[in-house]
Amino acid sequence: MTASARDLALATPPGRDRYVDLLRVASLGTVIGGHWLMAAVSGDGIGNLLALVPGLQVLTWGLQVMPVFFFVGGFSHALSYRSLARRSGPAASVYAAFLRARLRRLLRPTLVFVLVWAAAALAVQLAGHGGGRLTGAALRMVTQPLWFIGIYLAMVAFTPPLLKLHERHGWAAFAALAGSAALVDVLRFAFGVPYVEFLNFALVWLAVHQLGFLRADGRIRRPAVLAAAGLAGAVLLVAYGPYPLSMVGMPGEKVSNMAPPTLALLAHAMWLVGAVQLLARPAAAWLERPRVWRGVVTANGVAMTAFLWHLTAMLGVYGAQLALGVDLPAPAGAAWWAQVPVRILAASALTACFVALFRRFEAAPAAPAEPRTAEPRTAEPRTAAAAGARGLAAALGITLCLLGILGLSMTGLGGLLDGHSATLIAFPVTAPVAIGMALAGALLVERSAPARSVRLGG
Repeated sequence: MTASARDLALATPPGRDRYVDLLRVASLGTVIGGHWLMAAVSGDGIGNLLALVPGLQVLTWGLQVMPVFFFVGGFSHALSYRSLARRSGPAASVYAAFLRARLRRLLRPTLVFVLVWAAAALAVQLAGHGGGRLTGAALRMVTQPLWFIGIYLAMVAFTPPLLKLHERHGWAAFAALAGSAALVDVLRFAFGVPYVEFLNFALVWLAVHQLGFLRADGRIRRPAVLAAAGLAGAVLLVAYGPYPLSMVGMPGEKVSNMAPPTLALLAHAMWLVGAVQLLARPAAAWLERPRVWRGVVTANGVAMTAFLWHLTAMLGVYGAQLALGVDLPAPAGAAWWAQVPVRILAASALTACFVALFRRFEAAPAAPAEPRTAEPRTAEPRTAAAAGARGLAAALGITLCLLGILGLSMTGLGGLLDGHSATLIAFPVTAPVAIGMALAGALLVERSAPARSVRLGG
């Protein structure tokens, strides 16, 4: 049984930070809208509007809000881990239970998405249609947003040690991560040290995650200063440094602020975090309205499903236009812009259909009033060795998950039958291997914690 949005809204604890839930929904919604706007599909393939019209790249300073999602993740992970740690049990057992509880609603819809698309891609390629210009581009592109889930899994995995670091050092822990990211860029751009830039996949995003810890403890007391410092830093770095204007990756560019992340992206994240913190008080009053809060709860219950399937919906809209013989106008032209509202409305409607079909895999179970005796419970580990084994299994499981999902975001689903591979941390990986790693990792995480339900807030 699952709880309805109305039930969940009515059961909201008085002390819950509703603004965080709004930020989670708003950040994913902005990313979805940005992807729909940037996709420039024509008979020649799938391009990027920002590459065709470079002047529009300044929009990414408002549309690239993925840092806000990771910031919210840090806040939620801090509260959740502390809540679980207050209960009795060895630290390793707490870690396993934390991973299982945090990952369940994330991995289930993700793995369903991966398996459905893998089956569709295999069918297309067996039928001999996988090499078409548009079809091939779609099979490569549809898994690209999974990179964010892989990074998010890493944040979950590193929450316990980094939370301890935060509790001891506060802002100094964030400064250490930011300083390390800056050093990486110096080694990369000034001294040409090979491969060092990949360290910033961890350093930049974990620094943003650390800002969420600071919010959880009420330590972002001057958000205007944070926003001003971040914005000034980003402007100066882009104006005088080797950093591009766009805060998202552009095809063919020599330097990207996103892949791997740069100090400019971290500065961008700082100003976004400061900006959303400035809006926290007026937003909190607005979210006290029952209808508004019920809408946020409803959206939160399907946000990940919508994110996973929004590119599929967009490709479906373009595919329908081609199937109906509708001419696709040249991207960025007047006719193309005139069609934008219609395409976005159609993509929204099709995304809603996918959400209706797959939302069950994201749905949170309703908490039973009393323990259900019909379901066997796994006993808590009574020895340090047993707890350690659970913690090790959970760590191995989440590592396999994040490597598998990151690998799949790089390989795409084209070339399933011919062994197409991509390099993941110096090792070649194919899509079938990446899918296998993700599934095996999810199973390990699921089995690492006791079978009893663990519900965590945030």
